[in-house]
Amino acid sequence: MNGINKPSNEDHFSVNGNGNDLQIFQGTLIHATNDHPLLILEDHVIGVGQGKIAFVAPSSELSNLIDRHGFQQNEVRQLQKGNFLMPGFVDTHIHAPQYVYAGTGTDLPLLSWLTRYTIPVESKFKDLKFASLAYNDVVETTLKVGTTTACYYATIHKHASLRLAEIAANLGQRAFVGKVNMDTFSPDYYLETTQESIRDTEWFIEQVRELNCPRVNPIITPRFALSCTSPLMTQLGVLADKYDVHIQTHINESLDEIASVKEKFPGYGNYARVYDAHGLMNNKTVLAHCIHMEDDEVSLMKERGTGVAHCPCSNFTIMSGVMNLRERLQQGLKVGLATDVSGGYSSSMLVAMRQAMTASRVHSISLTDGKEHIPVEYHEAFRLATLGGSEVLGLSDKIGNFEVGKEFDALIIDPHAANSPFHVYDTLYTDTIEDIVQKFLYLGDDRNIAEVYVGGERVKPRT
Repeated sequence: MNGINKPSNEDHFSVNGNGNDLQIFQGTLIHATNDHPLLILEDHVIGVGQGKIAFVAPSSELSNLIDRHGFQQNEVRQLQKGNFLMPGFVDTHIHAPQYVYAGTGTDLPLLSWLTRYTIPVESKFKDLKFASLAYNDVVETTLKVGTTTACYYATIHKHASLRLAEIAANLGQRAFVGKVNMDTFSPDYYLETTQESIRDTEWFIEQVRELNCPRVNPIITPRFALSCTSPLMTQLGVLADKYDVHIQTHINESLDEIASVKEKFPGYGNYARVYDAHGLMNNKTVLAHCIHMEDDEVSLMKERGTGVAHCPCSNFTIMSGVMNLRERLQQGLKVGLATDVSGGYSSSMLVAMRQAMTASRVHSISLTDGKEHIPVEYHEAFRLATLGGSEVLGLSDKIGNFEVGKEFDALIIDPHAANSPFHVYDTLYTDTIEDIVQKFLYLGDDRNIAEVYVGGERVKPRT
């Protein structure tokens, strides 16, 4: 359940320097914890030093905080009435090049959609000038809508993929960036040889690390099993182990896809076993979709610690199916939310949250076996879009909520923003803080996201 917590004890850690190094905010904070999917902390103070959360405490502790940390009362920034701080969104699966045609091409199922729309567009990213323009747009847009961490697919082009990593670093977004691997199941104009794919991927990993930006990391990215030969997947597994990097790919998105994988890789039993046999399933692997899962696959994912990137908007839009989110959570899998642009038509994680709740309700409506299905509610969707995503990406020790010692990835939400898509009432009818939060999650958009911080640095609006 969501709720209001008013702890009596301050939580803090030491930071070097004096009070002038701190940013201090006073007002309402909301975040998820292991025990509460949406916790509301009214009248609290949060301090940020060197990009990390130095303390979180009730405002009644302010005098003690001033003495301990050496800042002045006038350095405390009071949030405007009704505004609140929340963690930044974590998008666990987004195709950066597909942003250019998001909102179009929604008339075909997965495999036909890839052939008609995706491959022709992605092939254009060999042009570095075009790639730079498009990637700047996608990073700026996702930051604007509150995505402080994104797990990106790029394309097979190594230089363009590196440009995406450079742009994310320059604009201040936390990101995983993957150079896509494809040595089969694609037209000749958008295809690599196995050797090219491995060579370029290793080059890409090393070049991203040479950026010396800890917030931007490479990720091994076989598009999916159909677009990779067995030798390619085996060598990608070796690279992942050699460089200790994350892995991302797709699994069990559509029934036609699954049938094709079983035909291409007979003898493995199921889709997940194909990846596992090639060294691509571990606790740093992110699998997108996971709609049509077999029990053995779920057990294998849980054993390996593999995470689920739930893509509800895309699942609806290109008619792949409806993942049973409640079931995945009850199975004990790590689950985060994803926009999956451009199968998903929106780059906003708010839309992903709403679609996740709708998908869960579809399961409740559709059940005919007499079993009870409790749909996922807004406070659970909030957790999945923040802390849940950080768990899937292996970043829960660094981001995802306002625990002391974590990096300050945060949004300031203004429900009273000019042209806000919703209204807040304080008359005969009065919205509680829970009402305001819920209205933002259901009705809000980037107009309500006044400021965005990544690692304590403000990236919206830019200074």
